[in-house]
Amino acid sequence: MSVKQFCGQQEITEQSFYYWRKRLGLREPIRFALVETATVRPQPPADPVLELVLTSGERLRIGVGVQAGTLRTVLEALRA
Repeated sequence: MSVKQFCGQQEITEQSFYYWRKRLGLREPIRFALVETATVRPQPPADPVLELVLTSGERLRIGVGVQAGTLRTVLEALRA
């Protein structure tokens, strides 16, 4: 991709491009690569295996992949 194409795509002037290249101290020629992006939709959370309702009304959802040591630490913190 040429500087002209890049600037057109980014909606900046070539003058601005060269100004910033000089200001940033970039002396080597700049190479461009086409990068395609894709929209990634977040996956809905898995259904919890266990849900604890605390006396405060807050809920603690414990999923399938939780490690026993992590769960133990959380439960000990709730006791404190």
